[in-house]
Amino acid sequence: MIGRLRGTLVEKLSPEILIECSGVGYEVTMPMTSIYALPELNQQATIYTHFVVREDAQLLYGFANKTERRLFRLLIKVNGVGPKLALAILSNMSADQFVSCVRHDDISAIVKIPGVGKKTAERLLIEMRDRLKDWQSEQIHLVSSDGVMPEQMSAELHQESTFINDNKGDAINALVSLGYKQVQADKAVKAVYQRDMSSEDIIRDALKSML
Repeated sequence: MIGRLRGTLVEKLSPEILIECSGVGYEVTMPMTSIYALPELNQQATIYTHFVVREDAQLLYGFANKTERRLFRLLIKVNGVGPKLALAILSNMSADQFVSCVRHDDISAIVKIPGVGKKTAERLLIEMRDRLKDWQSEQIHLVSSDGVMPEQMSAELHQESTFINDNKGDAINALVSLGYKQVQADKAVKAVYQRDMSSEDIIRDALKSML
């Protein structure tokens, strides 16, 4: 079982990253909330992981902290919720925001997530209510080499030497991979896009506009 990786962040192609650890490059799929907390390319990063072995694939999912990973593991136990939908949920809201939705029976916020219909949302509220009864956040944040916390870094995440059109395209592709339709993704990105925005900024604002 691979539980944690620490190494150099080589690529960020949301929602996937490539992190090099002792000469080995690991492809990891992450929710957008975790990708926002990552440092810039070629810097050291630590991520908590969940390893899935299937007949046709071996998949590695990554998270910025143990709290997000713990919720992911609870979500995939819900009937009808697989890793892809769990990632979509955590890309649209933080772990604590989701817990708040469950505790307040806020089905309206949950059904706005792509792939979550009314029946799935109702099932999530019912099955997660008991599992999250004693939920306490145990956030363990990434810290950059200079001691900067992700809350500070998230406002500074801009990839240099990237073409503007590539940023828009990367954002659209990321939204589609999270379950949004191509038309929805195009419209949301067009509505929030401003010159010099990084792909992470575009994705974050586009997701907010659709909730």
